[in-house]
Amino acid sequence: MRSFKIALAASAAVFGLSGLTALSAAEAEPQQTVITAARYLDVASGKYVEYPAIFVGADGKITGIADARTVRWGANVKHIDMGGKTLLPGLIDMHVHLDGPADIGGWKGLEYTDSFFAMTAVPNGRALLDAGFTTVRNVGSGDRNDIGLRQAIEGGYVIGPRVVPAGYALGATGGHCDETGLPPSMERPGKEEGIGDTPDELRHQVRRQRKYGSMVIKVCATGGVFSHNTEPGQQQLTVPELTAIADEAHMWGLRVAAHAHGAAGIRAAIQSGIDTIEHASLVDDEGIRMAVQRPRPVWFAMDIYNTDYTQAEGKKNGVLEDNLRKDREIGQLQRDNFRKAHKAGVRMVFASDAGVMPHGLIGRQFAVMVQYGMTPLEAIRAATLNAAQALGWEGQVGTIAVGRFADLVAVDGDPLANVRELESVDGVIKGGVLILPAR
Repeated sequence: MRSFKIALAASAAVFGLSGLTALSAAEAEPQQTVITAARYLDVASGKYVEYPAIFVGADGKITGIADARTVRWGANVKHIDMGGKTLLPGLIDMHVHLDGPADIGGWKGLEYTDSFFAMTAVPNGRALLDAGFTTVRNVGSGDRNDIGLRQAIEGGYVIGPRVVPAGYALGATGGHCDETGLPPSMERPGKEEGIGDTPDELRHQVRRQRKYGSMVIKVCATGGVFSHNTEPGQQQLTVPELTAIADEAHMWGLRVAAHAHGAAGIRAAIQSGIDTIEHASLVDDEGIRMAVQRPRPVWFAMDIYNTDYTQAEGKKNGVLEDNLRKDREIGQLQRDNFRKAHKAGVRMVFASDAGVMPHGLIGRQFAVMVQYGMTPLEAIRAATLNAAQALGWEGQVGTIAVGRFADLVAVDGDPLANVRELESVDGVIKGGVLILPAR
């Protein structure tokens, strides 16, 4: 339950980090907000800042941070008082599937019409926001549902997090990102959207996804757990094909996420210039060495909680036994390799694979990240500072600082002492607006 007081007060001042100067009421910014709490976590330093007064402009960005004990504000400022709570930057999940209901697995998805899955993206996005994740990267969707949801959120039609959409994922014919579960008589004419089998075909797919609104490119470098007729360890694209994707995306200013479970596919993706390695379940020592030493930063996005859910609930949800078998085979290996990669100094970001598990449960992964080698601060940084850097959004989100969006979460206790505080946050603010929990 969120137990905090929202107080309305007034202001005649706008404050910066230094040289606090009072302005007359006539000069004050309209629609300004001030947010107060007991303290906030500076994720860069790892230290708490006591008694903050965080000022937010009409554009939803932080204009200044002052000491609430010494500063005053007057009639034009909305006051959001989080009382004795601890504030953190809004959390960032780098691997979600907004249009993937976790309780519909296997052939059960064929019971629903095509547009059904777009409808589920709306409550799934809201569940992520209520869980404290104010920014999410959606790495592949059907019918560009993630792009449509982003547009609906930005237009004010629905409430949800900031969405970085990929549109259709790219891959090889018969690979993890292709439609592998239907007979030939049910295939559409030509190749599925996003599928290519030469460097030039895949360059075209990068351009096509960007043309229709993708803000990140997702590619499947290996087989997967929840696809038919693929194995996680199989490499499915060559280095020239992956390099063509990375080079084309980077030319257009886009970053690339590679689904890669198998060691060979991970190495190929790192060699090709891919920005984030998704899952990285079977990474070997050479892949870890390459990730640490590559001049262009590469980040591992390892979803190490969701196996608990899929093994407990997958059969009931319709997931096929062959998929559950693959999930069992790599689950513990992925967690052990998470520990190994982190210890070696690989850059890490928070990635849940929400959609494989319910979107509202993703905060449970923090404790597993700590169990497998991270400190609570490192786990929090993976979902804030690190994720913002991997997105290229470090000037917008990921820290509580002037110029960033006022995206904040509030918890009752001390997340540096008990990271499980983030499993159920007590308040969410996006762009300086308090988000009341969905009913």
